[in-house]
Amino acid sequence: MVDSRDVSVVWFRRDLRLDDQPTLLAAADAAPAALALFVLDPRLLEPSGPARRTFLYGCLRELDEALGGKLLVVRGDPAEVVPRIAKAVGAATVHIAADFGPYGRERDEAVESALADDDRELIRTGSPYAVAPGRVTKADGDPFKVFTPFRRAWADHGWRSPADTGPGTVEWIDPADRGGGPRAVRIPDDERVDAELPAPGEKAALQRWKEFLDDAVDDYGDARDRPDRPGTSRMSVYLKYGCIHPRTILAGLARKRSASAEVYRTEIAWREFYADVLHQRPDSARKNYDRSFDALPVASGKDAEEKFDAWREGRTGFPIVDAGMRQLRTQAWVHNRVRMIVASFLVKDLHLPWWWGARHFMQLLVDGDLASNQHGWQWTAGSGTDASPYFRIFNPITQGERFDPDGDYVRRFVPELAGIAGKQVHQPWKLEGGVPQGYPEPIVDHKEEREEALARYERVKAARR
Repeated sequence: MVDSRDVSVVWFRRDLRLDDQPTLLAAADAAPAALALFVLDPRLLEPSGPARRTFLYGCLRELDEALGGKLLVVRGDPAEVVPRIAKAVGAATVHIAADFGPYGRERDEAVESALADDDRELIRTGSPYAVAPGRVTKADGDPFKVFTPFRRAWADHGWRSPADTGPGTVEWIDPADRGGGPRAVRIPDDERVDAELPAPGEKAALQRWKEFLDDAVDDYGDARDRPDRPGTSRMSVYLKYGCIHPRTILAGLARKRSASAEVYRTEIAWREFYADVLHQRPDSARKNYDRSFDALPVASGKDAEEKFDAWREGRTGFPIVDAGMRQLRTQAWVHNRVRMIVASFLVKDLHLPWWWGARHFMQLLVDGDLASNQHGWQWTAGSGTDASPYFRIFNPITQGERFDPDGDYVRRFVPELAGIAGKQVHQPWKLEGGVPQGYPEPIVDHKEEREEALARYERVKAARR
């Protein structure tokens, strides 16, 4: 046992990096040495899906290597585990980046209370966001419900420069040298994932960001809507796990003067807006933000379940939809334009609840982020804050022809259609020989279902009167 003045605990969560990590500065101020800790929390791991769990394990291995093998990884309820470890090493303080998600806040409050019972302190420094949720408000203190004024206020508020930190900011103690604590567990082995996952960890995040910033960001405004081209940054998974902080990204963008760089900055603002919305309305993770949409009739029963299965499996008969759902399975990721297309199809062509689709996405996405996923779905469904109007119903055929004009995206993920040239691939039922063998006919008539969706929407409009 050591004197509490000699050591603190740095509890890593959604901040698996050492660069631009203000938590380390707070820990170094509190004590000359620190224990690096990660808790495998069953309440987070179990619903995550194998892609996110496997990516996480890779990030932990890279972090452990950067710490010289001194990352203590344990399993259990943080409210029990964290105070026990702090006591075992004699730490008076435990340092974290604040979590603003519904479960994260509840968990941290329980840990804070348990630590206080033993005269120890939980210290929050920074967050996974450039501007912490709840900090940007209207002049009267109310939260924003519309994105554009939020973005202006967010930009006016500004953010700190990246923190100057690294492996040497804190003197890391070797957990093997400290007795009396819970036994460390080995970082779990990767699970079987039938998808191509990106390289995990901070090094990969910084390298990917450098490449995008140097080579592609100035074309982002035009290229980001084309799923047939590598025009997006693919940084979402690294932001999800805090392998890079948005401050670092915004600092890089500040050196650019192109319109496309501003478009990318706006995408960061969308991420922070959705985090703010979920912070203000945690119920919106599972329920309609606009409660008038509770009146919207949704399909149910065996037919609804069969259509949901066809959507999940990428067998709807609409090529751009099927390509997107198969990309989700093979890459644990979907291009953002296609996310909107497949979401619109589920909600407005199949009349199924948005939360069915959101839950499926969260099970498979390697970059699954609760705030961005749930509110992205609600945007398309029309039930969210600042949502797309419900009557904006994507036509999957024209969307495919517009954003995959040569059909390359569809042919990549739907091999049954690989032999169809050009944009004909988006309407294979019009081919002289009909739909190629092995590929289904469309499961619905889009024109008819569009009219049905608008008719159902009348119930929502009536509920608002």
